[in-house]
Amino acid sequence: MTILDQVRALIERLAPEPVCDDCITERLGLSVRQHANHKTRELAGSGGFERRLDPCSLCGVTKKVIRHAGR
Repeated sequence: MTILDQVRALIERLAPEPVCDDCITERLGLSVRQHANHKTRELAGSGGFERRLDPCSLCGVTKKVIRHAGR
């Protein structure tokens, strides 16, 4: 399973709740936050994925988050 697949699966599992790149990095055990950031930017705007400024459902901090609205 690629990093993109892992990121997509986590976001879809949490849907419709938003999640930030920092929490994605932590939950998936990624070595650097940029991996999550790159993949969330890649997913944004396609297939029901939305990226916006909002509170993260896991850490509660308001910042750029991604969510899957396809449900």
